[in-house]
Amino acid sequence: MIELPLVLLLTSIFGAVLAGFVCSVMGVFVVRMNLSSIGFAMSHAAFAGAAFGVMLTTDPLISAVVFSFGTALILGPLAEKARLQSNVIIGFLFSVMIALAFIFLNFIPGQAARGTALRILWGSVFALGYNDLIFLLMLSFLLILFVTLFYKELLAVMFHRKLAESSGVNTKLFYFAVLFFTGFAVSLSLRLVGGLLVFALIINPTSSAYQFFYDFKKILIASPLIGISSCLLGFLLSLSTDFPIGASIVVVSAIIFALSIGLSPKRRKGK
Repeated sequence: MIELPLVLLLTSIFGAVLAGFVCSVMGVFVVRMNLSSIGFAMSHAAFAGAAFGVMLTTDPLISAVVFSFGTALILGPLAEKARLQSNVIIGFLFSVMIALAFIFLNFIPGQAARGTALRILWGSVFALGYNDLIFLLMLSFLLILFVTLFYKELLAVMFHRKLAESSGVNTKLFYFAVLFFTGFAVSLSLRLVGGLLVFALIINPTSSAYQFFYDFKKILIASPLIGISSCLLGFLLSLSTDFPIGASIVVVSAIIFALSIGLSPKRRKGK
């Protein structure tokens, strides 16, 4: 069992709660709008951006956000103008970003390269600072405000995008808002969960919630609760076993998802 100073322990716990909240809230929209592959590409863009920032000895959070936003700006317009399927562009961006990430990591100088690379890959309880907590708290507030103010519009877009557009809803605006919020959630959670695993924290909790509920409001409540629980239990597992915290969180969320499939009343009704 790893013993942490009280301040670091509280910082890590608070960060885990906030990361679980923002990622799983965005997961509700990502899963329902079939944006899983887009979010996957964006998470690796944030990973590449963080590696780029470390290589330049600048704040990796800023570069992670820039890379995520750049990917979000490329995905939509490029798919329309190039007349290519989104999966083609996503596959292209994913391969480029993951290649760039490892190139950037290769250029990190000195003995710090190995430790820095591992923290970016798998996350670390020692990587979170007060600024990260403030940004995560601000993002949590903005997400609550966004969902509260535009709940009806978001519901319409998720139910049927073309029908919502014909009803006067600016679907592109909400589509890009979801992409940008996802980019923020991924970038701000990167230090805790790690670049290769952070997207699982977006998908797994929401996928678990969908096994039990049809009502969107219930899913919107259940998903963050599952995400926060996954982060806290993963944090406890990491302290108990010395496993990387990102891997521990993802393993716990995967176990919860597997259990939810087995216990799902939806599947029992379908038998």
